[in-house]
Amino acid sequence: MNRPASSAEPVEASEDLDAIVEAIVFLYTESRRVTKGLAGRYGLTGPQLAVIKMLEPVGKLSLSELSWKIRARNSTVTGIIDRMEREGWVERRRSEDDRRVVHIALTARGKRLASSITIEPVTLFRRVLAELSERDARELSRILTRLARRVRELVVDLPEEGT
Repeated sequence: MNRPASSAEPVEASEDLDAIVEAIVFLYTESRRVTKGLAGRYGLTGPQLAVIKMLEPVGKLSLSELSWKIRARNSTVTGIIDRMEREGWVERRRSEDDRRVVHIALTARGKRLASSITIEPVTLFRRVLAELSERDARELSRILTRLARRVRELVVDLPEEGT
């Protein structure tokens, strides 16, 4: 593989690249499988479970923040939140600082549900990542951040779903 020289040694063998892609796909599909199975046990969809677990530690997020975190359009997240609000898991609250901003927060029922769900992909991945050395964790973070940034650059021009 012909690649420009960089400060880090480039991956030369396509087998290495294939192994990396396979590991990424495995982690993604396992995350989805665990999320779907766990969500079903609680009468949730995967995105609803993600919203509940994202809100749990922070208390509230704006619709835009939530959309960014679950990588979905605001209109998609609005539909998810509408259904969750009907179930009594979340509520919408106007920001006191900027009345145009609506925050999504867990209700008491949503907080009880969130605390009863202990194993989900984020927890699972954190547990596994905690086993890495500090140096390896920093290096992995650096590499994954670089990959994510590059993927964002490459997909920015792709048409969105349904367009």
